Amino acid sequence: MAKKKTEKPVKIEDIEKTTEEENKKKAAENHLIITKSNDPRAKWYVVHTYSGHEAKVMANLAQRAETMNLTDRILEILIPTQEQIQIRSGKKYQKTEKIFPGYILVRMIIDDTSWLAVRTTQGVTGFVGVGNKPTPISDEEVQTIQKFMKMEAPKYQSKFSVGEAVKIIDGPFADFLGSVEAIDEEKGKIKVLVSIFGRETPVELDFLQVKKL
Repeated sequence: MAKKKTEKPVKIEDIEKTTEEENKKKAAENHLIITKSNDPRAKWYVVHTYSGHEAKVMANLAQRAETMNLTDRILEILIPTQEQIQIRSGKKYQKTEKIFPGYILVRMIIDDTSWLAVRTTQGVTGFVGVGNKPTPISDEEVQTIQKFMKMEAPKYQSKFSVGEAVKIIDGPFADFLGSVEAIDEEKGKIKVLVSIFGRETPVELDFLQVKKL
């Protein structure tokens, strides 16, 4: 039986040292250039896929472009992603998230053959456009997305403030109401004062274990 793959936590100091170059490398994994071309007829189109199948669709479409001799018309495939920081059990994790789940961008010279090749690729549900006519997006829009993909992962910031009323939604104190006593942004921890046996008692929790009232 295959061993379950565990997600390795990233140290805080490592996250803060994440460079633009590292994120460029990660972004490149989601940008496949099939053929370099400056053909002015080539435009970027938004293709709708089953959510979670974006990478599989990219691989399938690239293979179809090769086998159907369409590499002169299906030129690039891009899955827009960004780096996100998540906090669980007081540890920060860096994770690649899709900006538009269920969508990929395809740069192509569109005609009946290339349209059909993309449209009938396994996992594709259609083009974004009016009726059966795909609507291209501008190069500027794509460049903005690509710049965003290469940006440094943002630092995690809580939305809580000291003295604010909150409700605990997870753990042994679920459904307790309290007020925020202290916030530790670095560890992703929040200290909440709750009334236990008639006394205000501080309870340390993860950010995700509480919500604002």
